[in-house]
Amino acid sequence: MTDMLSAVDLAASGMRAQSVRLRHISENIANVDTPGYRRKIVAFREEMDFGRATGAVTAGPTRYDRRELPEVFDPAHPMAGDDGYYRGSNVDLVVEIADAKEAGRSYEANLRVFEQSRQMSSSLLDLIRR
Repeated sequence: MTDMLSAVDLAASGMRAQSVRLRHISENIANVDTPGYRRKIVAFREEMDFGRATGAVTAGPTRYDRRELPEVFDPAHPMAGDDGYYRGSNVDLVVEIADAKEAGRSYEANLRVFEQSRQMSSSLLDLIRR
């Protein structure tokens, strides 16, 4: 029974980590045209229990993409300098959409593991009652 609870815990940790990732991706997409915005990146870390890997994951600290911000020419823009350029956003919409699809599918896979483990636990309890 503890293995099934462990599977539920592992799947839940994966869903929590992917939801954090999806939140950052949605912020990046929302700010694709915001001048000076740097893309947010989240990396996963394996959880440790007294120095032993548990298999569960957690979202690590948020980092910012260090790539150079592109120079955009628009003399009419309020943030443009004397030369007519301003710093744009380093968010690539195609990359963000691909990351969102990957994170969504990972979330769904963890949800299926969670549901299967729950159904197996329920079936086991039904067998024990008989």
